[in-house]
Amino acid sequence: MKIFHIKDENDIHQKEETVLVLGYFDGLHRGHKELFDQARLIADKKGLKVAVLTFPESPKLTFARFDPELLLHIVSPQKRLEKFEEYGVDYLYFVDFTSQFAGVSSDDFIHKYIENLRANTVVAGFDYHFGHNRTSCAYLQRNFSGQVVIVSEQTSGDEKISSTRIRQLIKNGQVAEANHLLGYHFSTRGIVVHGDARGRTIGYPTANFSPIDRTYLPKDGVYITDVILSGKKYRAMTSVGKNVTFDGTELRLEAHIFDFEGDLYGNTIEVVWLDKIRDMVKFKGIDELVTQLKVDEQLARNYEKV
Repeated sequence: MKIFHIKDENDIHQKEETVLVLGYFDGLHRGHKELFDQARLIADKKGLKVAVLTFPESPKLTFARFDPELLLHIVSPQKRLEKFEEYGVDYLYFVDFTSQFAGVSSDDFIHKYIENLRANTVVAGFDYHFGHNRTSCAYLQRNFSGQVVIVSEQTSGDEKISSTRIRQLIKNGQVAEANHLLGYHFSTRGIVVHGDARGRTIGYPTANFSPIDRTYLPKDGVYITDVILSGKKYRAMTSVGKNVTFDGTELRLEAHIFDFEGDLYGNTIEVVWLDKIRDMVKFKGIDELVTQLKVDEQLARNYEKV
């Protein structure tokens, strides 16, 4: 897969004809995958390449009052690239969604971007809009000389599969359901840092980690996770919260990695969120906490991924 970061249409030098997929694609969930599956089928049938025109950040940053959450993503930039490649993309074009880009007319978008990207066929979702007046795909069908494939709404549980829905599930701690809609497992990358070192005194040492990507975190609680370290996967249980039993005030992410010994400070780990065990609870004392941790451990060790 070749990746291009372009400022505007003048940076496009596409030589081969393409099946062009359009959209933002935060998370690259099952609904998005349907677009890429169809694009790949068409490209293979016609002997073309699959290209994507998308944005590194949310277009909402250009229109909405700023909220720090607008800078968050469902997956890390690295994971996003991996999924594009896995879904069969040959040429990936990123353009910043600036005020200037937002001001491009629908006709100019067709001529300056779609045609410059040598699109033989365009694939987009049923709710895709483009141009400064947010023109629908019906306009594209009337004004683009090539084929336009509009992919219908993809649902799960009679509800649309969407990035908005997945973000809310993550924020609610419903990571198993989020994974189901994504079609793969949501994860967080972090660097292992020093914490209070309290866990080792009660038989449950933890790797405290600080996230290194602007990605969503699940709701406070204790989760069944896998931890990937140097390419090896370990089962773990991971807590998100303020360590209320010890009157903590700062958000901590702590992974107790099963069957692992040694210090991990400075290492980058990937925590794969599988399912939630329970909410954070303030226990009356260490004995009560340890008793619960033993129950949590058995649930985590015996958990089978779906």
